[in-house]
Order: sequence, then C-alpha cells, then structure tokens
Amino acid sequence: MKRKSSPRVLAHGRSFAAGCVVLLLLVAGVWSSWNSAHHIVLAKGREHGTVVVTGCGEDACTGSFSPDADSRRRGGVTIEKSVAVRKGDRFPVVVKPGSDAVVRTGVPGFLHAWVPFGGALLLSALLIGGGLRMTRTAWVTGIAGAALLTATFVAL
Repeated sequence: MKRKSSPRVLAHGRSFAAGCVVLLLLVAGVWSSWNSAHHIVLAKGREHGTVVVTGCGEDACTGSFSPDADSRRRGGVTIEKSVAVRKGDRFPVVVKPGSDAVVRTGVPGFLHAWVPFGGALLLSALLIGGGLRMTRTAWVTGIAGAALLTATFVAL
C-alpha cells in the first residue's frame, strides 16, 4: 500500500529549499561585495591618495597616484573599470596591500563596493515573497536593495 505525501511536508520542503537559495544569494552578494569593500571599511593603516585616470582598457583603468602624507609615491596605479571611471576623473582611493591596484573610497566608493549585495537583496526579495510567502519581509528586502542601488547611482 502506497502512502501519499502530505501537503504539509511538501510545503515545508519548498520553504526549506527557497530559504537555502535566499541564504546562498545573500552570502554570495556579501562575499562578492566584501572583496572590494573591506579595503574601504578597514582602511586604517593602508595607503591613501588621489588618482587621476589617464587611460582605460577593456577591464581596468590606469592613472597617476598622488599619495597622502603617510603613503609612498607610485609610478602608476590601476583601478577596476566601471561606468563611474572615465579618463580625466580624479577621486580619493586606497591602495590594495601588496599591489598597485586601488579602490575608490568615500561614500561613492563604499556604495559602489556594495552593489553586488544590493542586487542579491533584490533577487532574494522575489524568492522571499514567492517561495517563502513572506510578503512584508520581501518588500523590505526589495526596497533595501533598490535603495542601495539607487543611492549608488546618484552618488556616482
């Protein structure tokens, strides 16, 4: 005699699976963002300065580095190419330890570093609302992600 699966078990299984995917999305968003953000958030003791972008390639832009008082002079530095970096731009940066790569600092740099997390919030809001049936939490999560992405767009 075969037993029928209980609808309650299926609902819990769906909720568990959706929760795992939401958790995976959020962890991946934080992990991806932290790759750049930790240089900005934990910038004490790192080399600071200003970069003037002199040229851009396919993946990165190069520029001249003007160090602050505690930083050493460098011939040139590279910064990841994005829509916010163009030839002739000038902005504050922090140097990644052990390299000539820099990350933009200040509010625009901080917000730009967290863009992957904002996208993860938006994507997970859909799963929270549809898969977990938590509509209020989904709205809060989606609005937080949209606010982060909008603030980044305005700041840059």
